[in-house]
Amino acid sequence: MSKFFATPVRDASTAIADYFVPANAPFSCVVKKGESVRIVDLEGQQAVDTLFYRADDFSERYSSQDTLRMQGSAYVSTGTKLISSEGNLMLTVTADTCGRHDTSAGACSCEANTVRFGHQVKYLHACRENFVIEVMKHGMSKRDVVPNINFFMNVPVEPSGELAIVDGISGPGDYVELKAEMDVLVVISNCPQINNPCNGFNPTPIQVLVFAGEEG
Repeated sequence: MSKFFATPVRDASTAIADYFVPANAPFSCVVKKGESVRIVDLEGQQAVDTLFYRADDFSERYSSQDTLRMQGSAYVSTGTKLISSEGNLMLTVTADTCGRHDTSAGACSCEANTVRFGHQVKYLHACRENFVIEVMKHGMSKRDVVPNINFFMNVPVEPSGELAIVDGISGPGDYVELKAEMDVLVVISNCPQINNPCNGFNPTPIQVLVFAGEEG
């Protein structure tokens, strides 16, 4: 698999924070300006739905539309600048060993699952519910859940213009690393979807590492 490194690889042992996020689970942490966050797909083919909020003002949050418009590309990878709803730079992707991350397909929800896969899946857990659970811990609500990034999710654009969700291309240990350009709250849903191939029909755990900013 091709690698897309843009910075030297840092040893995980140098991380200032190391989190294990179980399959299907929500997660959040604050990453300070200058620090870097690395999201690791431990077993491969695991979609990681992610949102970012300005840590001191949650009304400013990640904007998928502005991010795509600014970079002129349908996908997120090394060099992508993540733009906020206020037009500010939130994070920069500095390293990527997968090369394919979606920010157009959004998060699965119980309602969307029912429409797409049938009423028998109505009560299965979904990313939107994970997001709501996690943002509520920070005083937000369902209204604050906006279109997200799907790290490691393979969503090609068909010739018809429609989006397809197909088998992921990430392997065990693949990661994406982002440098925070402001203090950010990172909110993750480790996707529980089992009705399409975004997780290889088998949700698995991930790792989140935070690295200190470079001196000087």
